[in-house]
Amino acid sequence: MSQLHFYEFYLQFKHLRKVFQHRFTLTPSTNFLASLYGEGADLKPQDTAQGLTSTSSECVPTSSALQCDPIIQKYGEKKRGLTSYTLTLEEQKKNDYPIKGSPACKGYIDTECHQQRTDSSPLFGLDCEMCLTAKGNEVTRVSLVDAQGQCLLNELVKPETTVVNYRTRFSGITKKMLLPVKTRLSDIQTRLKKMLPHDAVLVGHSLNADLQALEMIHPSVIDTSLLFARNKGRRFKLKFLAKAVLGKEIQCEEKLGHDPAEDARAALELAQFFIEQGPAKVAELNLEMLLTTEKLAEVSQNKAALQPEGCRIQKQLNEPPRLSKPCFLDCLQGTGQKPLLLGRQELNSSGLCQSNPSISNKQVLQRALEDVPLSTFSIIQFGLGPEYIASHHLAGLCEKVRSKLTDMLTIYAGPFEKSFCLKSVEKEFGKCGPIHSFTVVTETYKPYVCIQYEVLEAAQLAVESLNEAEVAGSCIKVQRPVTAAMLDCDVLIKELELDVENEGVIYVAGLKKSLTETDLQEKFSQLKDLETLFLPKDHQSGKHRNCCFLRFRTPQSAADALELINGGAVRGGKLSSRHALAAGHLWRWIWLVNHSNGTQGGNIFHKKMEQLSDSEQDLRKKVKKLDHHIKKLYRSLQNNTLCVVLFPGVNSLYGSQSSGLGLMAIKDDRGRSAC
Repeated sequence: MSQLHFYEFYLQFKHLRKVFQHRFTLTPSTNFLASLYGEGADLKPQDTAQGLTSTSSECVPTSSALQCDPIIQKYGEKKRGLTSYTLTLEEQKKNDYPIKGSPACKGYIDTECHQQRTDSSPLFGLDCEMCLTAKGNEVTRVSLVDAQGQCLLNELVKPETTVVNYRTRFSGITKKMLLPVKTRLSDIQTRLKKMLPHDAVLVGHSLNADLQALEMIHPSVIDTSLLFARNKGRRFKLKFLAKAVLGKEIQCEEKLGHDPAEDARAALELAQFFIEQGPAKVAELNLEMLLTTEKLAEVSQNKAALQPEGCRIQKQLNEPPRLSKPCFLDCLQGTGQKPLLLGRQELNSSGLCQSNPSISNKQVLQRALEDVPLSTFSIIQFGLGPEYIASHHLAGLCEKVRSKLTDMLTIYAGPFEKSFCLKSVEKEFGKCGPIHSFTVVTETYKPYVCIQYEVLEAAQLAVESLNEAEVAGSCIKVQRPVTAAMLDCDVLIKELELDVENEGVIYVAGLKKSLTETDLQEKFSQLKDLETLFLPKDHQSGKHRNCCFLRFRTPQSAADALELINGGAVRGGKLSSRHALAAGHLWRWIWLVNHSNGTQGGNIFHKKMEQLSDSEQDLRKKVKKLDHHIKKLYRSLQNNTLCVVLFPGVNSLYGSQSSGLGLMAIKDDRGRSAC
C-alpha cells in the first residue's frame, strides 16, 4: 500500500486517522523495506564526518568545521561566566520548565531564590528518580550536591498515589525500598527551600523533568542537555557526556538503576568544565565524532561476537580495516533482542523476497495477535494483492487522487454581467487566499469564472463567504465542480477539519503583500495561547502568499481567535479566517497537484459521472477491513507500546510522490493515543 491509498481512502481509514495522531514525511527510497531496516553498507573511516582531519590518535576539527560547531554558533569562542549559560525565561518556556504565574504550575512551590545572580553565585547539582503512579510521574528519590561534589540530600520519597510501575531498571527503586518511607514531597520541598541560598543556580540534565516532578519553580538553571548543544534539537545523553568529557563511567549496567547523586554530580561537573574551559575547548572535543565512533565500535563488537572465531580471524586477514555502517536489525540483535517479522511477503534484513500469495491479511493478523506480545520489536506488513499495486493501477490511482484534490481546490462563480470588471472579481476572490489560476468561462449564456486556489482553506472560505454574495454588481453562486468523486466533499472537508493535526490551527487570509512576518507577530501576539505563526512563501519570489496559519495551545483558544480575527484588519487589509484543513503532509501533495505537468482536474460541465467498477468497490472493502485489522492489533498491544504505520511513496507520470507518509501513536488504555 502506498501514500496514494491513504489519500484516496481517507474516509475508510477511520480508526487509523483517529488513533495515529502524529504524521511525518518519509525519506524517498527505491527499496522501502531495506531503507527501513537500514542496510549494512560499508563506510570508510574518512567518510564518517566531513570537515575532519585525521591525526595518528584522534580526529581534530579544522578551523572551518569548528566555526560550524553548534556550540560555537550558540556561545561563540570566548570564555564566559556562569550567568551566560543560565537559561533565559524564553528558553525555560520553550523547554517546558515550571514558570511562575503559568496556569500549568498552579500549586507549585517557589524556591524564593530571587537574589541577583553573578558569576560567583553557588552551583548545585540536582537529580530525581521517578516512578510511574496513577497520577503520572512522581518523585521517589531526590539528590542535591554542592559545588565541591558533597552530597547534601539523598532521600527516598513516598509518592502520593499507588505506584503502577517502579521502573526499577532506570530508577533503582523497588517496592521493598519504599515500604518504610514516611517522607513526602512537601517535606522535600520545605528542605530544599531552606538549603538553597537566595542566589543559587541549579544544574541538571533535562532539569525541567526534575522540577516538574518536584512541583517547584526555580528562576536560575543550567541544563547540560542544552548546554552541550547539538544540531536539529538533538541532545547528548548524560552517560555519554560523563565519559567523553569527564572520563567517568556512570549509570553502569551492573548497578540496579541510576544513582541520582552520581547523576547530579556528573551534571554539575560538566557545567563546571564548560564554564572553566570555555566553548572553544569543548567544541575541540568533537563530541559528534566521538559519539559516531562509539556507536560504530559497539555495532562492530556485537557483530563480531555473533560470528564463530574462525570466521572472524579469516575476515580480518582477507579484508582491509573498515568501519561498518550499522544495520538496524544487526543493532537490535546485537542487544540480544530478536525482532519479529511478519507479512504477506517473506521479510528479512536485506528487504523483500518472493511473495507468498497464499498468506492473507487475516492470517498475518492472527499470527501477530499471538506473537507480537512476546516480542520487544515487531514489523508487521499488511498489503494488497498484486493486481492493486501494478504500475498501471497506481498510475490510475494517482490521477484519481490528483483529480479529486484539483476539484477540491477549484471553484466556479457566477453568473456575471457580460461587461463585468474582471480585476475586481479577481481581487475579491483573492482575499480568500492565493490563487493558482483564474480563467473566464464563456460557453455559458452569462460568463462565469473558474478559480483554482493554492490551498484548500482558500477554496472552502470562498464557498462559505462568497456564495450568494454581491460581487461586481451581480448576486453570484459559488460552487465546486459537480463530479461523482466530489459528492462526499462536504463529509471529507469536515473530517479534515476534525483531524487532530488541525486541532487548534486556524487559517487567516487577506494579508497585504507589504506586511512582514514581524508585523504579523506583533499583530497576533495579543491572541491568547498563540504558539506558532506559519507564513507560506513562494519558492521562486520569496514573497508570502497573502495568508498565514496560526497554531494555538487549545482548540478553544483557536475558536476565540477566529471571532476576534474575522472582519478585522491589518494595515487596511480586511482579514477572514476559518479552521485549518490541510496538515503538512497534505500541503506537499497540494503543491505537487498545482505544479505537476498532468492534465487539469475535472470540469463541471464535461466530466462524466461514472459508477465505481467492481474492482474499485472491492478495493474499498479491502481497505476498510484492513483498517479494522489495524484496530484489532492495536487494541491487543500492551500499554505504552510505540506504534508506527508507514505508507511508502510512489513515482508516477504526474509528479514524484516518492517521499511517503508515516503515522505514529503510543498505545494508551484510555482510548486515545499519546505522542
